[in-house]
Amino acid sequence: MSAPLLALDRVSSGYGSSRVVRDVSLDIASGEIVALIGKNGMGKSTLLKTIMGFLRLQTGGIALAGRDIAAIPSHRKASLGLAYVPQEQPIFQDLTVHDNLRLGLASDAGLAAGIAEMAQAFPVLGRRLRQRAGTLSGGEQKMLIVARGLIARPRLMLLDEVTEGLQPSVVDRLAEALTAARRDRGTAMLIVEQHLPFVLGVSDRFAVFKSGEIVDSGPVDAAAALRIEAHTRL
Repeated sequence: MSAPLLALDRVSSGYGSSRVVRDVSLDIASGEIVALIGKNGMGKSTLLKTIMGFLRLQTGGIALAGRDIAAIPSHRKASLGLAYVPQEQPIFQDLTVHDNLRLGLASDAGLAAGIAEMAQAFPVLGRRLRQRAGTLSGGEQKMLIVARGLIARPRLMLLDEVTEGLQPSVVDRLAEALTAARRDRGTAMLIVEQHLPFVLGVSDRFAVFKSGEIVDSGPVDAAAALRIEAHTRL
């Protein structure tokens, strides 16, 4: 049996001596989308930052396609096929949409094809390639961030609250783009999200995160929403 694309083995991490994520184990197969769901402050974003290497792994292991990546610097993980879309909007506001997308690639090889693909996935970006990114609306900027992650055709994307503050039409467009990336290119995803209709609509499995631990997980089926609600209600 082949190794999972992403394997987290009893991962613990946090800030300084504080432990936020506690002994988390999770596997994601190639082409699989997993939703990581929970209330604010539970450690979901901390887990993504640990996978990317922005936070030090305190204990446990992180492997990508069977390779230990815990000690690999964050800036080198993109070359391994790992993309990260953070909750904040780290666009380069004075650069054009085109140049922001260009920064998602290691070189200009395939740039034209990548731009065309992103313009098809996000038509509004295709119409505004020469526009400064800082003049886009909030929803358009979020689409640009996701497109910058997708343009490199990663094997695995980590997405953190990509629908926060977005109107329904933009949420629908993001869902279509992510579903197409998985369908057409086999992109796997770990999505941190609180918008249940969106994330359950695109995911294969869910995991509920509470106080730094996975407290429930399973397939996205008819019972998934009820199970999640039982853990996340006040």
